[in-house]
Amino acid sequence: MKRIAVVTSGGDVPGLNACIRAVTRTALHYGCEVLGVQRGYEGLIDGEFVELTSRGVAGILRKGGTILGTARSERFMTVEGREQALRQLRAAGVEALVVIGGNGSLAGAYKLYQMGFPLVGVPKTIDNDQYGTDVAIGVDTALNTIADAVGRIKDTATSHHRAFLIEVMGRECGYLALASGIICGAEMALIPERPATLEQVAQTIVESYRIGKAHCIIMVAEGWKPGRRVLMEYLCNEKLDHKFDVREVVLGHIQRGGTPSAFDRLLATRMGVRAVESLLDGSGIGKMVALRGAQTTLVDLAEATSRTKPLPEELLRTAEMLCR
Repeated sequence: MKRIAVVTSGGDVPGLNACIRAVTRTALHYGCEVLGVQRGYEGLIDGEFVELTSRGVAGILRKGGTILGTARSERFMTVEGREQALRQLRAAGVEALVVIGGNGSLAGAYKLYQMGFPLVGVPKTIDNDQYGTDVAIGVDTALNTIADAVGRIKDTATSHHRAFLIEVMGRECGYLALASGIICGAEMALIPERPATLEQVAQTIVESYRIGKAHCIIMVAEGWKPGRRVLMEYLCNEKLDHKFDVREVVLGHIQRGGTPSAFDRLLATRMGVRAVESLLDGSGIGKMVALRGAQTTLVDLAEATSRTKPLPEELLRTAEMLCR
């Protein structure tokens, strides 16, 4: 191969730039030119390519976001959109593609591969629900960001004797709420996968006050039903037997930004190198780079996109014992 391209698609996460850098410099090391696709699949359809050089990716290792930009693309979900993307790739002389994305982006990559274009996927998602890999790019940094924020909130919660509902990302997967609940010493983690009633949450707050705690932290995944707002209204309107003031915090998109952690920088770099080398030797075509145990490996995109990864039973059991 003489020319490959790299695209970042879907939501941004910390570590994308580290992966772009690794892809670029690895390809250049093997004598292969690299084009970056701007604005994700939207830019791919519109032929928005930029040449990536070793000097051009210098200094991006520690930066959050993606220098290539990203976007959701309704057009790429259609056959016509993907056919136009293929025409743009061929017109630019691109022989293979590295797709850095989450569940939806990799599913789109698999459809492109089924249309005959060589490519390899690299998983990124802060939800850590990508099937086939132990962890994806962005997870570790997001958890560290949440842990730092919750630590600050606990300080003020203790000072003012308050209960806090802290909402984190996770529309369909409760990994961030579950893991952060464990590492932050929360009293409860509310996740989409495990139902909990408003009364159970209220009882947790009451019990925390009864045993003499100075605060009560409830982690809430954004996809938990009936939802943070309904819960807040219930707690404020019910006459509960506790003296905590109840407050709410939505961490929102701060979980996606910021300097990637050392773990994410190294993971993104390793995955980027493996992606390029496996494209060049043919072993990674139609596959996704994954981390299993301490080693990178390759998983068929058909398998990786066939389902989402369930929450680890070990974490669920741990949270049941320790989040109280």
